[in-house]
Amino acid sequence: MPDNRLVPDTETPRRPLALAIFLIIAGALGWWAAFALTVDKFILLENPQADLDCNFSLIVQCGENLSSWQGAVFGFPNPLLGLGGFVAPIAVGVALLARARFDRWFWIAFHAGIVGALAFVIWLISQSIYVLGTLCPWCMLVWSVTIPLFWVVTARNLAEGVYGAAAVPAGRFLTSWTIPIVIVCYAVIVFLGAAATRHHHPHSPSVAL
Repeated sequence: MPDNRLVPDTETPRRPLALAIFLIIAGALGWWAAFALTVDKFILLENPQADLDCNFSLIVQCGENLSSWQGAVFGFPNPLLGLGGFVAPIAVGVALLARARFDRWFWIAFHAGIVGALAFVIWLISQSIYVLGTLCPWCMLVWSVTIPLFWVVTARNLAEGVYGAAAVPAGRFLTSWTIPIVIVCYAVIVFLGAAATRHHHPHSPSVAL
């Protein structure tokens, strides 16, 4: 008579709990910031003179960024990219919690998307600081989650051999230094923002990001 008892699945993949939770939280924060910016854009379309909740001063505000051409690089408001893009890390994080397995090509594609997002964010940071002379609160939240997303996923892919066995040691090293690297990135943005603020608004008090 056949044995119908459940047999433990020895092939069940290890659940990367920390990575999964990080992807979900980072994606959710980025999506919320994109959603808030989208709502603010609708408000400005209805009333260009509206005083947005994120407009705290001449320096710290969202209105200038949303109204500029830099706020709609591809012909539509940039926040719409975030509404779609930040769903990806949330979905990947949830799938990892369910012990899903992804092929090498998937991790490369996911990484490529994050690299593209970081490149766009770096450009937006430069435009906001050096051209517009403003610090958009919701934009800064997007910056704050995109930067660690890049470093965490980069370290993970290298350490897991996605880019070959030769890159594994570099990935493990990068994994142990991810937090300090992210902090340094934040510090560089703070320094550049403070210096640019004094240049654009010499009579205004310094503003911390």
